[in-house]
Amino acid sequence: MSHKKTIRSNLQGIASLVTDATIGITDLVEAMHRQIVHPPFLPSTPIQHLISGLAGITYKNIRWSTKLIGNNIGNVLGRLTAAHPKIKNTYKTDAIRSVLNGVIGDYLERNENPLAITMQIRHEAEAISIDKKSIGKAYPTINGKILLMVHGACMNDIKWTQKEHNHGLALAEELKKTPVYLNYNSGLHISTNGQNFNELLEKLIQNWPVPVEELVIIGHSMGGLVSRSALYYGQQQQKLWTKHLKKIVFLGTPHHGAPLEKIGNFLEAVLEAIPYTKPFAKLGKIRSAGVTDLRYGNLLDEDWKNMDRFKRQADKRQHLPLPQKVACYSIAGIVGKKTSVAAQLLGDNMVNVKSALGAHKDYTKTLNFKQENTMIAYENNHIGLLSDATIYNKLKCWLV
Repeated sequence: MSHKKTIRSNLQGIASLVTDATIGITDLVEAMHRQIVHPPFLPSTPIQHLISGLAGITYKNIRWSTKLIGNNIGNVLGRLTAAHPKIKNTYKTDAIRSVLNGVIGDYLERNENPLAITMQIRHEAEAISIDKKSIGKAYPTINGKILLMVHGACMNDIKWTQKEHNHGLALAEELKKTPVYLNYNSGLHISTNGQNFNELLEKLIQNWPVPVEELVIIGHSMGGLVSRSALYYGQQQQKLWTKHLKKIVFLGTPHHGAPLEKIGNFLEAVLEAIPYTKPFAKLGKIRSAGVTDLRYGNLLDEDWKNMDRFKRQADKRQHLPLPQKVACYSIAGIVGKKTSVAAQLLGDNMVNVKSALGAHKDYTKTLNFKQENTMIAYENNHIGLLSDATIYNKLKCWLV
């Protein structure tokens, strides 16, 4: 897709998103208005019903005019982009789009919004068609050792570069591997991305221009869960790519969930229980399926199907042990120093140490990483894991 078409698509997607957001806020205000005019547990008078009726007409008009204006804005933005070819796509717009997909990516895809990201292999921030000619053109010095990098929630392939360092590029150069980057909509269910990744990997291996010697995956945060999900589905279907997979490295992966999503789910339940704050509970239900999957680390369709993902409930995941014939490694971050007890509880500010290393209070759900295949990186936050020199050296040691 040309830059001009990409920008036009993005602008029209933004117009659609703003329209839907305005309507959503109108719904919230109307619900709050109703709670105030009609107090819970008290009878309503004819005057109160009259006020609600008149207000309802106003809210209906806001919704109607918003849709009309939104549609026209989308058309105008499309024409403006066509008239001004100097407008260019940037890494910053890619980053914003990735965050949007992480937060409401399932909504974007469900509504066929142009901002929704389609899973793809990228090289130097450009999508690669998965055929031998396109892959060979993207990698003139291609070899059979594939190093596949899978980003985390609200991120993209570009964000692997932090502080002018990129684990994938540096490792590929030193260890003579071919670096490949996945880009995907992190707002979709992890199992949905896992199944899509499984199919994409099979196509990639079948179209690799030279014989494949090995496949190594490095997954950051949610990327590690998507990789585990893909491997499960790939092994179930006896896919060719699973035979080439030798190692997986997890960087700050919430194997047993992320505390922040658990807290968000708790606050949503509190808001829902109080009559006057109940309308605000809708705001908590904006977050994507990918985000709610992070509560416990869902990997399979069965972990979320036929369940209300916003309802407070116990961990009902099907336990998936680490694969037997694939070497697995895991790195956990801690924001503080080794002597800080509080910092160890916080982990890297996003994922605690136990979850990152696969430990669980129920020993039957513990992921049994070999001790020599784990590392705790002190004085590192969640994003810092992508640029730390000590971590890079450990990766290089493991992947030699």
